[in-house]
Amino acid sequence: MQTSRDGGVEVRVVQGIKPVERAPGLVEQVYEALRAQLRGGELEVGQPLQELQLAERLGVSRTPVREAMARLASEGLLATERRSYTVPALTRRDIDDIYELRFLLEPAALRRIAPLTADRAARASIDAALADAASAHRDGDSAGFRDANVRYRAAWLALVPNPRLVRTIELYADHMQHIRALTLGDAGVRAIVLRGLQRITAALAAGDGDAAATALHAHLTEARRAFLQATGLDAEAAGEGASRTGAAPGAGVGADVRGCGGTAASADDTAAGAIPAGARAGPAVSVRKTAGATRPRAAAKAVRAAAAGVNRKRERTPR
Repeated sequence: MQTSRDGGVEVRVVQGIKPVERAPGLVEQVYEALRAQLRGGELEVGQPLQELQLAERLGVSRTPVREAMARLASEGLLATERRSYTVPALTRRDIDDIYELRFLLEPAALRRIAPLTADRAARASIDAALADAASAHRDGDSAGFRDANVRYRAAWLALVPNPRLVRTIELYADHMQHIRALTLGDAGVRAIVLRGLQRITAALAAGDGDAAATALHAHLTEARRAFLQATGLDAEAAGEGASRTGAAPGAGVGADVRGCGGTAASADDTAAGAIPAGARAGPAVSVRKTAGATRPRAAAKAVRAAAAGVNRKRERTPR
């Protein structure tokens, strides 16, 4: 230890402390790599994930792997079990909650970018991903189709000017990716998905936001049905009425999403379950990343509560 004086103040300097050598962004790189493996279905449901094994596969130390897995667990993409992590098995309630959020957020975001996508150059990445999906479907390439489907979503989300909204949409869409690896192995499901993407793209090319939102709503409804069938969870629906969102137009709760509202709700808004009939954009709804708030059930509850507050305020407003 050395002692020096700075302006009359004695300063003790500890020798031997080495600078941090970990490359900036390494945790983010590991996080994205693990998330990509989750998207591709490479990590199986219930499979224990060990820090050491993953670190060896990725060529890094255990510390960034530990931090990345903790982040994925905080987002609900991994579950903690004893001293390891696993890919969680989704329940029927989980799927309902996730799709409630997707029905609320994605059509509103897609509607917002429609004025841009009438320009062919602006939608070039969307068209390219659609062409790749069609080619993969013709070739019976389920992995290629799944990759093109992910790139299609990334292409239109890249045009959404609200990064927080984009991040939220990506998070809840990624909850379903390991199941999608199963459903898109079926040629019939791929054909349905491809038709949905074609309808969405046609509406975007026409610059018709309402038509694009309606097409996406129908697309999500088909995806939800396929997920439930693939997991056998559709049997739980026997004897139930219409699901909270997606089974019937307008059945879902409505909410304005920050940056995606501001005008009176259209008929398609109501049909898509995005905004209550006759509502105007009220206080913006934010799904905040607080403890547990990124889990589907908590986030869905937060959105429903905010929407209920908007509805109560509107009811009290004198005509």
